Amino acid sequence: MTSNLAVHQSMSDIAGELKNSILEMVRQYYDAAFEKQEFVSGRTSIPCAGRVFDSEELVNLSEAALEFWLTAGRFADSFEQKFAEFCGIPHAILVNSGSSANLLALSCLTSPELGERRLLAGDEVITVATGFPTTVNPIIQNQLVPVFLDVTIPTYNVDVNQLESAISRRTRVVIFAHTLGNPFDLAKVMAFVKNHNLWLIEDCCDAVGSLYQERYVGTFGDLATISFYPAHHITMGEGGCVLTRHPTLKKLLESFRDWGRDCWCKTGEDNTCGRRFDQQFGDLPYGYDHKYIYSHIGYNLKLTDMQAAVGLAQLKKLPRFIEMRKRNFQTLYQGLNNLQEFFILPEPTSNSEPSWFGFPLAVRLDAPFTRNELIQYLNQRKIGTRLLFGGNLTRQPVYKNVPYRKIGELPNSDFVMSQVFWIGVYPGLSETMLTYVVDTFNQFVSIL
Repeated sequence: MTSNLAVHQSMSDIAGELKNSILEMVRQYYDAAFEKQEFVSGRTSIPCAGRVFDSEELVNLSEAALEFWLTAGRFADSFEQKFAEFCGIPHAILVNSGSSANLLALSCLTSPELGERRLLAGDEVITVATGFPTTVNPIIQNQLVPVFLDVTIPTYNVDVNQLESAISRRTRVVIFAHTLGNPFDLAKVMAFVKNHNLWLIEDCCDAVGSLYQERYVGTFGDLATISFYPAHHITMGEGGCVLTRHPTLKKLLESFRDWGRDCWCKTGEDNTCGRRFDQQFGDLPYGYDHKYIYSHIGYNLKLTDMQAAVGLAQLKKLPRFIEMRKRNFQTLYQGLNNLQEFFILPEPTSNSEPSWFGFPLAVRLDAPFTRNELIQYLNQRKIGTRLLFGGNLTRQPVYKNVPYRKIGELPNSDFVMSQVFWIGVYPGLSETMLTYVVDTFNQFVSIL
């Protein structure tokens, strides 16, 4: 026995030494493989967004790979705890994408456990027409009806003056995104949902670190969603998260995320409830294994521990990333301020401090050039641009045969569709790059 123990200890020591050697080599690999490239005006690409990382992300990723747990494990548990603490909210539930986070947040509200507040087929969900499809798609997937509101220019957030016009006897939920990191008017939206006893979901996929009245977005509503796609404030490659302060919603989120199961045991654990084999569920035999009881129409939306390991390294950098986004935004604003005869510049919502995802610009209707002409000019000079996602979603082909209501003719959503685009502010952009961007805009208008 002693001999076997000694052999085991020896092998464990060898494994530990090998692991340390591998991780040190990973650090060296980062230095060799990801050498910073010199910026050359007109030749080096300036993307709208991208990954910003160092050797610690690779080390964490490699350590998780060596453990070979693969599914959500200790890195995921640690990230959920630390991210919830950062946001100032009790519960963070990791998923495999921001789109899945939106699906999960809305789907959990269909649970019979919510009683009279449960969502039923045909109930209505108030949202905006200008946005990203996967903010809207979970509404349709749950057999609910989207009610589209217009946005204001230049905040690109919901026109709160339309809220009361959108109410019907079937209204149950409000879901808005904080567009490009700019918080929507939470004071008026919160008063509205409280007055009508509605659920509120904050889509914060573009807004991690944004403040409203000195409080992080994502902490106001019943649920909030986050994306960790490479373009976002921190990345796991793929990945997302749902935030909530309600224990009941936390339990429902985990059920819908984990195949719809009734059991709440973590992966690798059994019999947390203490009654795994002595309960009655529906028409199943008495004592049917609680690990295989399903109480919701769920999915498998978990992420891997390797993704969470990357996220943990990113999370340490998040405060600096937020400040750099704010700084880059101000650099662009100051540099383009003299071009307001051609452009409508972005405007933060009152009482907010955005952690900007991008810098939106609207080409004025009387400008002597079109949006398409400008973005082609920028593209030729290696400056990346993006439209404001799907524009007016009611004009997208996919929604042509989908039941929905809209409030008014959505003129500002049409304006966004035809006139608005955005450029990057992400932390990978240097002052030299931003100066080149500003100079390029000025060169474009000078040749008109």
